[in-house]
Amino acid sequence: MNNEERNEKYLEYVEQKSPKAGWFNSLFHAFVMGATICCLGQMFGDIIRSFYPVLDLLTVGAWSSIIIIVLTIFLTAFGCFDRLAKYGGAGTFIPISGFANSIASCAIEFKKEGLVFGVGSKMFYVAGPVLVNGVAYSLIVGVVYFIIGLF
Repeated sequence: MNNEERNEKYLEYVEQKSPKAGWFNSLFHAFVMGATICCLGQMFGDIIRSFYPVLDLLTVGAWSSIIIIVLTIFLTAFGCFDRLAKYGGAGTFIPISGFANSIASCAIEFKKEGLVFGVGSKMFYVAGPVLVNGVAYSLIVGVVYFIIGLF
């Protein structure tokens, strides 16, 4: 058996064993989960706004984001977020909760290696490239806008 036949048989095997989820159900679950997370953020913002009406919207939004991040970290620590992610798919990872989950899960996974070499160095294992690219592209866009603003 050559490599091509082996690869074809393996792909057939993977296709047979892979769960068959319809695209509509996946899309619907992602929409419901993403909408639920966003509604929770809005609810937290409304509650904060009702207790502290003098806060501007930017501060209320920051506090709502912090609450969503902390809630996601707790759900990740207790193993509940994985079940939500299995149901919601991309709906859980596109909002800020997905980013918090990626950092918290790496930190929890490497906790046994210690605070410095485990949590400290591996915390950004998954999210690190996202941060680096975000900062780099933001810098490039900022320089372009600065140059355009000179003219």
